[in-house]
Amino acid sequence: MLRKLPFLLTVIAMIGGVFISIIFGANESFFKDRITQGLAKNTKIQSIANEQDRSDKIKSESDKNWRYYQRYHFHANGIASLTLALLIFLAFVQASTKEILIASYMISIGGILYPFVWLFAAIYGPEMGREEAKEAFAFFGYMGGVHLIGIIYALYLAAMKPWRAPLGLLK
Repeated sequence: MLRKLPFLLTVIAMIGGVFISIIFGANESFFKDRITQGLAKNTKIQSIANEQDRSDKIKSESDKNWRYYQRYHFHANGIASLTLALLIFLAFVQASTKEILIASYMISIGGILYPFVWLFAAIYGPEMGREEAKEAFAFFGYMGGVHLIGIIYALYLAAMKPWRAPLGLLK
């Protein structure tokens, strides 16, 4: 199970990215309405005295917050695809089980958690403010660094260790 978990986490990340795109297609207005409701509660925006300036700010923030939902979708699917490829790639590297597990877990845990910085910023950003929401959920953003370090470690292992030759392809 220890070896399977990074693959399972990666598939879960893919499912999350695909699932939100299905919801986008089925009910995009749900997300846009949540953004509008959140912006109506944003005290900084509502304190803008000039109605035109406030309207412009709401339009700008609405577009940016909608983009954060999309970023979750893009990052979840893209990073999960990269992660799956890297996990398969690591299966051919003849490093110790411990080394492969460390790289696999760093890549998969960082990969599944990083996109959530965008999802939580999208959910909480309209009311809190986009920057404040990203700061509040910075832990998930840091997981992108864990993912990157895992990739670098995997590349190090691939460069320093011999590879298994599947079906004689590397001979």
